[in-house]
Amino acid sequence: MRTLVMAAAVLLLAGCGTYEYRDTNAAVDANPLCASQPNQPGEPVSRDCEREAGGRWSSEREGQPVDFKRTPGER
Repeated sequence: MRTLVMAAAVLLLAGCGTYEYRDTNAAVDANPLCASQPNQPGEPVSRDCEREAGGRWSSEREGQPVDFKRTPGER
């Protein structure tokens, strides 16, 4: 019973928005220019070599609205 309630809650919340997760660790590891680290503390790091992980919740709907109007003669 509990599983059924949790599944229903997940389905209801799935239509409320989207969650986008972003992680740049793999891209930084694959970039050979990011292999060397700065020598001094506070020394700037290239923007391509910054490691970031995080997410963003979006409740905005993207896309075109659906038109449910029928023209005469359509079934």
